[in-house]
This record gives sequence, C-alpha cells and structure tokens, in this order.
Amino acid sequence: MEKSKVYFTDFRTALGVSLTVKLQKLIRMAGIGNIDMDGKFVAIKMHFGELGNLAYLRPNYAKAVADVVKELGGMPFLTDCNTLYPGSRKHALEHLDCANLNGFNTVTTGCQIIIADGLRGTDDVIVPVPNAEYCKEAYIGRAVMDADIVISLNHFKGHEMAGFGGAIKNLGMGCGSRAGKMQQHNSGKPHVIEEKCRGCRRCAKECGSDAIYYDENNKAHIDIEKCKGCGRCIGACAFDAIKNINGNAADILGKKMAEYTAAVVNGRPCFHISLITDVSPNCDCHGENDAPILPDIGMLASFDPVALDQACVDLCQKAEPIRNSQLGDNMAKEHFHDHGDHWHNSNPNVSWQETLEHSVKLGIGTREYELITMK
Repeated sequence: MEKSKVYFTDFRTALGVSLTVKLQKLIRMAGIGNIDMDGKFVAIKMHFGELGNLAYLRPNYAKAVADVVKELGGMPFLTDCNTLYPGSRKHALEHLDCANLNGFNTVTTGCQIIIADGLRGTDDVIVPVPNAEYCKEAYIGRAVMDADIVISLNHFKGHEMAGFGGAIKNLGMGCGSRAGKMQQHNSGKPHVIEEKCRGCRRCAKECGSDAIYYDENNKAHIDIEKCKGCGRCIGACAFDAIKNINGNAADILGKKMAEYTAAVVNGRPCFHISLITDVSPNCDCHGENDAPILPDIGMLASFDPVALDQACVDLCQKAEPIRNSQLGDNMAKEHFHDHGDHWHNSNPNVSWQETLEHSVKLGIGTREYELITMK
C-alpha cells in the first residue's frame, strides 16, 4: 500500500489571521473539496467535553469545519453518542445540556447538534464488520449511519486505557451506542491488589458506576456486577493497585475500537482532522483535566485515519514533556522505568500499537504516510 498523505500546520499565525481560518486553509489543502457534498448529510463527529473538563476542542473549530462543509453544499451536523457511565452525557437531554454549557449550539457552531444514538442511547444500527476478530457486528448510533459523509474532528490527547485518543477512538468508541460501548469494554474488569491500595479513594471518585467500595481496613474492592470495565479507576490509581483481570484487556479494547471504526467508515466518504492541543493525560470524558503532558503541536488532516493517528503519535513522541504534568512527575520518580514512549510513561498500563496494527489489517488505512507541511 502506498503512503497516505497527512497535512500538517502548527499553531503559529500572522497578524490578522485566526487559527480557524488557518484550519480551513489546511483542510482545503488536504482535499476536503474533492468530496461531493452537494445536498448530502455530513456528520461531524466530535467530543463536547464532560462538565468540568476544559481540555476539549473549542466550538470555534467546529464552526470552521461546518462552514467549509456548507460552502461545499453539504448539510453538516455535530454529533456524538451517549456515554456508558453516569456523568453529564448519559442520555440525550443531559448530553445536549452539557454541549450547550460547554459552548456548542447553533449560534456558536453554525449547525445543529444531534445525539446519534437517541434519547436513551438505544437508537442504533447493527452494522456487519467484515474480517472482524472480536465484533462481527457493531452497534453504531443511527444518526451516524444515516449520514452520507463522516468527518471526524479529534482532540488528540492521552488516554488511561487506549494510550491516546485520536481519530480511531473518536470514531470507534465515540460512534458506538451504549450497547456498542459495552461490547467494546467487556473484555476485562479491573481488580484491586489489596497490599498496594493506600485507601486514598481517588478510584472511587473516578468510577462512574458506583462499583467501588471500601472494607474495614480502608482497602478498595470492585463490585464486578456493577463495573462496566471502562478503566477509569486504573488511570486514577497512583500506586498501581488496580489491574485488569484479563491481562490483555487493553489490547483487545484497542482492536475492538478499530473494528467499530471500520463499521463507521466503510462504504462512504470520510475525512479526518486532529488538533494536538491541550494534550491532557486522560480522556475528555473526565469531569476535570490535568495539566497538559506535552506542548501544543499543531493541526493535521487526512483521508486516512490510521495514518493521521500515526503522524500525531510521531509528532508527540518527538516533543519535550512538560515537567509540571503527570508525565513529567512520572519521569522524575527515583526508580522511573523509561518505556521510550510518552503514552506508556504517562499511563503505564496502556496499549496503543495494537489498535493501529489491527486497523491496517481491517483495511481502514496504513501507518505509512507522507507529512506535508503547510506554513
């Protein structure tokens, strides 16, 4: 397979030129205009951020993309699916309120917002996934599948299980209905190593399923029946006291996300945009965001989501970690083991290589790319 083209620009701008204009110039250069959008429904898949989180992409970027879609004759809408865990986006009413409170509405973005899997997260379409190893059928939010064209607008950041969140995670996990998210997460449930538990209760604060309780010795335990396997407790524990019972659960999660991405992108035009900014160590699903682990790097666009994720990874790996961050703190520890990988150094239990490798096997794209820089 020949190399895919990935277009890149940094966040520098000349006086009088906004970043949103620069983003529009980048996606035009990357060929978004080659998609026939005339009279077509265009789903712009993004994350509206959890309440309390400030690392998510500003709505200004969504408007910049939506405006280009409208110029090309398309009918854009912003979309995401409901979450598996209780939070501010577990059903469509809360989800829309959350989006609005975080600045996403028809005025700020210039288009409508549709929660893809409906009021309760049950409005999905069962999509066959050819050559899938784990998910022969994927449960995808109906509005995503009803769209003629899909654009992923990704905040590229760290993630406590997947290593990082980019195009594959935004499409795979993000387009899954609640049933789809459960299917992806059910490969492993976490377990507490009691002798390592300090009773700090950080894991319980992060648990969205009320599955963690404490015994008379102040040791954490996880109710497996309540646990949804989302892994947020693993990322929250600073003492490596929580592990997956299934040792390869993170690997399998990444492969399932790739299979769900295949369900979303196969058979129709797709385009992908990633912004490496506010690189928080964990997902925007958190109700907070820790300090960035890496500096702001730039904006990227491609027709290939695999090449796009790989290019983002490579740019991040070359960047200098920020000292006052989770990554910086880990690297400053006395007995720190350098994995040679910022994502593993930030969250040691993650797995991400397998996601990209599996995506290539599924024919979603290639990890080989040509980086074309726009000034």
